[in-house]
Amino acid sequence: MSDADLIPVQEFAPSEVGEVDLYQKRERIYTRKVEGFFQKVRLFTGWPLLIGYFVLPWINWKGTQAVLFDLPARKFRIFELTFWPQDFPMLAWLLMIGAFSLFTVTVFAGRVWCGYTCPQTVWTSIFMWAEQVSEGTRNQRIKLDEGPWTLNKAGRKVLKHSMWYGFAALTGITFVGYFTPIREWVLQLPAGEASLWAYAWSFFFTNATYINAGWMREQVCIYMCPYARFQSVMFDRDTLIVSYDAQRGEPRGSRKRHQTSQEAGLGDCVDCQLCVQVCPTGIDIRDGLQYQCITCALCVDACNSVMDKMGYERGLVRYTTENTLEGKPSHILRPRLIGYIVAVLLISALFVTVLLNRVPVGLDAIRERGQLFREVSDGRIENVYTLKIRNMSQIDQQYRVSMRGIPNAVIVGDTEVALKAGEVYALPVAVQAARVDLTAPNMDVYFEVRALDDESVTDTAESRFVGPFN
Repeated sequence: MSDADLIPVQEFAPSEVGEVDLYQKRERIYTRKVEGFFQKVRLFTGWPLLIGYFVLPWINWKGTQAVLFDLPARKFRIFELTFWPQDFPMLAWLLMIGAFSLFTVTVFAGRVWCGYTCPQTVWTSIFMWAEQVSEGTRNQRIKLDEGPWTLNKAGRKVLKHSMWYGFAALTGITFVGYFTPIREWVLQLPAGEASLWAYAWSFFFTNATYINAGWMREQVCIYMCPYARFQSVMFDRDTLIVSYDAQRGEPRGSRKRHQTSQEAGLGDCVDCQLCVQVCPTGIDIRDGLQYQCITCALCVDACNSVMDKMGYERGLVRYTTENTLEGKPSHILRPRLIGYIVAVLLISALFVTVLLNRVPVGLDAIRERGQLFREVSDGRIENVYTLKIRNMSQIDQQYRVSMRGIPNAVIVGDTEVALKAGEVYALPVAVQAARVDLTAPNMDVYFEVRALDDESVTDTAESRFVGPFN
């Protein structure tokens, strides 16, 4: 990609701060509440994430918790599927799908993930709502913080932080409910009967949520999130961004309502500062494209409300592209976007293929290393093994074990075993073979486990059979 394809990304501190200084005291951002089309859209993107997070652990599926990451048992249960440590490569596939999906969305529409669906944004919105309920509007909050401490101020502050910490605690308790059965956890929690780790992680996640969504807010997006730093690499002049139309808006200035821009001798921007007051990161969108912008469109709704009151056309601040602002043709499909889409589809197809062909049984063969071999009474050579059979399904199964690799060799011991759903069973077996059938002192043997009621559920494990030198 040539330098001509890159778009300038500027760094601006919040309008109240001025020059950026990483060591200066943080200037608090007081956001103003605004309603509009894009904020209604955010309800349909944020609330499903919020509701899903709190409701999902409570859903039961076939008598067990539908989503449970059981670390002590080393298995992850997600509805019909149970994943084991051997399935961790599939996690890499999911991470690749997520990464390339994010790249695809970013190339097409910038940071819409941050503005509409990111957990930091969604949880911060809840905390901002609690702030508005307890302390009032933007101007009321500013006056409250600047005023002296009174019983009214103390009461409002206590109410706000109680709402913050209560929601953070609910978040932390639910988080632990993904790793331990939540119905047991919520009963053990007040009685002090849960494990120390459960309390520790609940406490940690509660405080992390309280600090990130309540106190740090935009600092997480600006300084802690790596996505804010590398997003500019994926932007081009056809990427959809929230931008201010300077050609239409300049010069700025106040005027009477319904007075046309031509009559006032100004641009359409009335310099009302609403776009700055509603911004959760405190930037002025009129200063150009900035990496702090999370594309939440709060400034779009705020500006459109002013344009409606003035009788002007909407879209002074809008979703657009750099090429469109400059009067150049803009292209939706371009090589890089197509490449990302193809990559996502290809990786997703491979993941689904692997998932559908995944066999819900596992087998490991571990040869007894205490002795190389032993000779039994009839002259045959015997090796001892431990077969670890994993029932990776969510139903009870019966399996039969067989062996191949050495002619006429037989398994001594139980060859059928019944396992409960998710059970791992260690089956000790011995393999005996005649000397004449041992063509080498070290031969490959293959153990196979197969479900009795479904011939397609099978797995194979390789091991070695050691015999004497002939």
